[in-house]
Amino acid sequence: MVVLVTGASGQLGQALQSIANQYSDITFDFYASSELDITHLEQCKSVFQKVNPDFCINAAAYTAVDKAESEPEKARLINVIGAQNLAKACKESNTVLLHISTDFVFDGTATKSYTEENTPNPTGVYGQTKLDGEKAIQAILEQYFIVRTSWVYSEFGNNFMKTMLRLGKERDTLSVVNDQIGTPTNAVDLAKALLTIITTCHVKNSSASDYGIYNFSNEGQCSWYDFAKKIFEIHKIEIDLQPIPTSSYPTPAKRPAFSVLDKSKIKTVFGVEVLEWEECLKNL
Repeated sequence: MVVLVTGASGQLGQALQSIANQYSDITFDFYASSELDITHLEQCKSVFQKVNPDFCINAAAYTAVDKAESEPEKARLINVIGAQNLAKACKESNTVLLHISTDFVFDGTATKSYTEENTPNPTGVYGQTKLDGEKAIQAILEQYFIVRTSWVYSEFGNNFMKTMLRLGKERDTLSVVNDQIGTPTNAVDLAKALLTIITTCHVKNSSASDYGIYNFSNEGQCSWYDFAKKIFEIHKIEIDLQPIPTSSYPTPAKRPAFSVLDKSKIKTVFGVEVLEWEECLKNL
């Protein structure tokens, strides 16, 4: 079984590389954006013809949420055209696509966890381009998995946890918003969930009803302030951490106030075990 991974130098791509040796029945082909630019259709087709993958995990994305507000065309090129190009290449080579999406497709006005059936309503450029990327894939492919996730962190790449650890060393006091509620996701847990989908599919030859959109994050919910507090607690960093409202920390892009994802579907269909976010944070 051959799995092609795009965006190999990003956070999820590195997480997948870190556990690849645990999957002896899978041949992984990792491509960084410098080796496979998904915004170029012919390059995608060329790589697919060379690799002939059974599955493709698209871990390449434009994820700079605030910057996207001033770079909408660049965000669209990667998140929409790139996704569309991969879908076309997958269709030609009969490859199953696993595409990573985001909680930012929702507006955050819900009062209970979002399911895959909830209607998306993004409030910014990043969320809109990710939703448009989903739609582009759905218009081309029947064999796809779109996995929406949230608040991804790890020892790899740039993320909230690493930023907090850096600021914890540099500052005596720090203010973090406490009125945005979501769920942190360990990138390695996300990687394992994707590979569970792939290995299950390969064994049982997924029926058409199994394809579609899935949610995955760790379990539980917290604010960014709670997340930061737990990071400092685990790493025994003494800092004066202050909770503040979003209104005190204005950003170019509007964040969802509530974006907890319901994981019932991925648990039921693929038997994915979902761990509590606090426990996963302790593992790093």
